[in-house]
Amino acid sequence: MGHPRRRGHPHAHHHHHHVRCPRRIALPAAALLLFLAVSLLSVSILSAPPLEDRHGLTSSSSRRSLRPRERNNSGGELEGTESVEAFTVPANGLIGRYDLWRSELASNFYGCSISSSKFLDSNMSTQPDRYLIIVTSGGLNQQRTGIVDAVVAARILNATLVVPKLDQTSFWKDSSNFSEIFDIDWFISSLSKDVKIIKEPPDKGGKAMRPYKMRVPRKCTPRCYLNRVLPAMMKKHVIRMTKYDYRLSNKLDTDLQKLRCRVNYHALRFTDPIQELGNKLTQRMREKSRYFIALHLRFEPDMLAFSGCYYGGGEKERRELGAIRKRWKTLHIHDPDKGRRQGRCPLTPEEVGLMLRALGYSSDVHIYVASGDIYGGEDTLAPLKALFPNFHTKETLSSNEELAPFLKFSSRMAAIDFIVCDESDAFVANNNGNMAKILAGRRLYFGHKRTIRPNAKQLYPLFMKRGNLSWDEFSSQVRIIQNGYMGDPMEIMPGKGEFHANPAACICGMPQRNSGVIPSSRSNREPVNITEIRKTIIQQPYPVYTDEEADVSDTEDDPIGRGDATDAEADDDSVVRREDPELEEILSD
Repeated sequence: MGHPRRRGHPHAHHHHHHVRCPRRIALPAAALLLFLAVSLLSVSILSAPPLEDRHGLTSSSSRRSLRPRERNNSGGELEGTESVEAFTVPANGLIGRYDLWRSELASNFYGCSISSSKFLDSNMSTQPDRYLIIVTSGGLNQQRTGIVDAVVAARILNATLVVPKLDQTSFWKDSSNFSEIFDIDWFISSLSKDVKIIKEPPDKGGKAMRPYKMRVPRKCTPRCYLNRVLPAMMKKHVIRMTKYDYRLSNKLDTDLQKLRCRVNYHALRFTDPIQELGNKLTQRMREKSRYFIALHLRFEPDMLAFSGCYYGGGEKERRELGAIRKRWKTLHIHDPDKGRRQGRCPLTPEEVGLMLRALGYSSDVHIYVASGDIYGGEDTLAPLKALFPNFHTKETLSSNEELAPFLKFSSRMAAIDFIVCDESDAFVANNNGNMAKILAGRRLYFGHKRTIRPNAKQLYPLFMKRGNLSWDEFSSQVRIIQNGYMGDPMEIMPGKGEFHANPAACICGMPQRNSGVIPSSRSNREPVNITEIRKTIIQQPYPVYTDEEADVSDTEDDPIGRGDATDAEADDDSVVRREDPELEEILSD
């Protein structure tokens, strides 16, 4: 009679030597093992840390997506989503490694924008019958760049500048004029030695002079203005330039760059109502904590749709953002993940929070968030609020009565955020828009205040693999990646990047104490500029051009001089329609 077959040992009848445990021993042993397993499981469940306790915080982003992972009809995860195991984020910050709130080297540098003795007074340089009118484009900060460059363009042309006309028809739909956002009288008077500025267009015989409308290419050099605009100005006398944003070269001679700084950092002051509320909100943040972080968070549906970036939200995200994207017929997205890999996409609110915590900011830090409508609403913001529970906005800090006069004006609301962000101890943005750039440059100029620029290209793969890392490993790599992106002096080489973000010509270094050089009391020269210290870029003296010089190589990015065609006598609106301005304006601020 053969041996019976047993489960798990189909050929047990061949192993006559197999040792079997007697039944009276096997049953108690099995019971004991089961008891131990249940006990260990109970202990592990009871000892698991809650979402946030005195020990730390568990990262609630166990996925790439903005919402819980979606599943397809067959029960599998949708393509593009990726599970990432959570790790615990300690509540305390990093102590003793470096100062999170200021740069140790900041005291060695200061903002300097005084012109040289070669820069003539406007009374001597301004020519009669030359007037420049410009119409800005985009949101508050894009318009700010246009205003700054318009002053410099007027100086290049030796013309009188009419107070710039703000964009009231763009995506941002703000009807404010210049004097409702900026102190117009201070603007005119503070620049009186540099450029003559008038409030209204000139008239002749009681009638307004009809302007000659034209456009210059992006990043037009001084040569470009003298060759393309000056001849028309000398003939027509009044030039109106439309859609004026980034229409002046990034690289100019030192005196013109310093003029940019005088306009941006000294002449452009907000009106008293805006400035007063901004100061109040800053003071209220100071009452809550000695230091605070300001975050400029761009994560609106329109912006994400235009960016073409994919955040792992499955078919729902593709459907919702795809519907918005259909507004722009010229917008084609071929590889939604590519932008994230290349660092061209905004970080998610949670990713910004994880980066800040990894840098060493603790959970009790107060954070001011300047943002619009966030895609995904509170669900998207929840991980950031869990990482930084002391979460504030202008809406939470102000009363309804205080905010009411500004609610209908996007640029005035943005100006309030600008003031609080500028006054913060540490500033960070999840994107590289105009507000982030202008504030980065401004904070460098006024003392190298801590300004964090996310190194998105290097952070993205780290965020994607964080499920395989401990918190210590993750935070250590974040600090390595962000080295050189923290707003310290000399991080960016002079001449690199946009001048508004890196105003190197306006940052001067203190004289060396032991250099043996004794400053002369009779000398009006400024201390050595960092461009001279680094010797990385040799700036050419301001050129003098003749009418006979050929119109070539007169734009920074257009060496053959084609650029945008001059659009003489064209209607402003027709010019704008051809370029579909929303494609640029949504990302502008």
